[in-house]
Amino acid sequence: MRWRYVFCLFLIATLPLLLKAQNREVVVMDLTLDEVIDLAHHQSLYSFRAKNMYLSRYWEFRSYKADRLPSLRLNSTPVNYDRSVVSRYDSELDEERFMERSYFTSDASLSLQQNVPFTGGVFDVSSSLSRIQNLDTDGVEYASVPVSIGFTQALNGYNQFRWESRIEPLKFEQAKLEYLQSIENLSIQATNHFFNVATAEINQRIAEINYANADTLYRIGSGRFEIGTVTQDELLDLELGLLNARLAVSRADIDLKQAHASLNSFLGVGDDVEINCVVPYEIPDLQVNVDRALSLAIESNPEILDFQRSLLEAEQNVARTKSQNGLNADIRANLGINRNAEDIDMAYQSPFLEQQQIRLGLSMPIMDWGVRKGRVQMARSNQEVVEATVKQSLLDFEQEAIISFLDFNLQEEQVAIAAKADTIAQRGYDVTMQRFLIDKVDVIRLNSARNSLDSARRSYINALRRYWTSYYGVRQLTLYDFIEDRPLIQELDELLQR
Repeated sequence: MRWRYVFCLFLIATLPLLLKAQNREVVVMDLTLDEVIDLAHHQSLYSFRAKNMYLSRYWEFRSYKADRLPSLRLNSTPVNYDRSVVSRYDSELDEERFMERSYFTSDASLSLQQNVPFTGGVFDVSSSLSRIQNLDTDGVEYASVPVSIGFTQALNGYNQFRWESRIEPLKFEQAKLEYLQSIENLSIQATNHFFNVATAEINQRIAEINYANADTLYRIGSGRFEIGTVTQDELLDLELGLLNARLAVSRADIDLKQAHASLNSFLGVGDDVEINCVVPYEIPDLQVNVDRALSLAIESNPEILDFQRSLLEAEQNVARTKSQNGLNADIRANLGINRNAEDIDMAYQSPFLEQQQIRLGLSMPIMDWGVRKGRVQMARSNQEVVEATVKQSLLDFEQEAIISFLDFNLQEEQVAIAAKADTIAQRGYDVTMQRFLIDKVDVIRLNSARNSLDSARRSYINALRRYWTSYYGVRQLTLYDFIEDRPLIQELDELLQR
């Protein structure tokens, strides 16, 4: 099947050139359900959107990991010209005077920063050089800081880095599972489009057969009416059936064209491609173990990770709110060397002056009329709501998953029953037709047999549709391929390697 799929992709890719050479001749392709799903995965708009949404979350996670690595930054002000009138103290006159000044400055600094996830602080190492030139006296002075080491730490007990280290990996894991789930949802959509075309094709064949049979019956009925074995009202019924059959053919043709157009649009192929759907009448002999499937769903479904993330974010909100209400403190310590000189070489020669700095900042509300307490209580209430909601959602998820698994296990029997009913209805119609031809049954009995056959044929196709949509629904819940007996996460690993 792999070579056939590659050929389909090649044919679709080269189709515009073929059409130019053949005056837009329609290309007919026979595709199975698996081939339609593969095409949807590789070139449909929905697949493109799902991949790019996942890649966006992937690079977001890469940014989070990069934020844990050292960052090197260059800051510079190469040109700063200032000519202005400023207030200066004149020591000779012992008074403040407005004086005109004109100067030119430049500065540059190189800093290396490292976030410290364990404490939530920031460690930095920097080096800087400044130059100032007095344009009035043409004097030049340099100030250098060859090395300066500092550390900044908040003392309010809230560590943003620690919370991110718990939440961000969970978000990325959820993004991976959501991507796989979107691919399975794409498979369900492709299955529905496939069976829409298959149903429309069968309806068209049924309509054409019914029209041919109605025409034959009307001709036979007209002959019998001439010899008096068929009444006029029975002949009118046959003529009415012929007209309705002709209308049904026209309606079936339109429905088939609409189904083909919808499938082509979904797969991203042109309207000059006509896809004939090869219905998979054979289904795998598969029964899902409900307990194992439920365990896989709880382990791999992104909704479960979303529940966990909601709990963590609610807990984070409480911790952040508590840290913002009360005594807030931060400390900054800095140690380095510096020197001023009129020559740039001298600015980097010893002896250097020691640069030391310790700063402690405090902020504490004295009176806020219960605002702080209200914020904390609100955060705790929201946390309790989230916990209750997650608990109920988890129960609902498990119940819905179990129902889905049990429903799938019934589908194989439903398909077998529908196939048997289709066979019986076909035999019943053949017998009724033969008896009508020898004038043993009337038109009403024949129409009833025809309607039963049409209904059985459509029910069989719908049973196949329900089987495959239910199967891909189970895969979407568990993210597990039960036919190949492997987790779907392996497909994502292959995507990342590419």
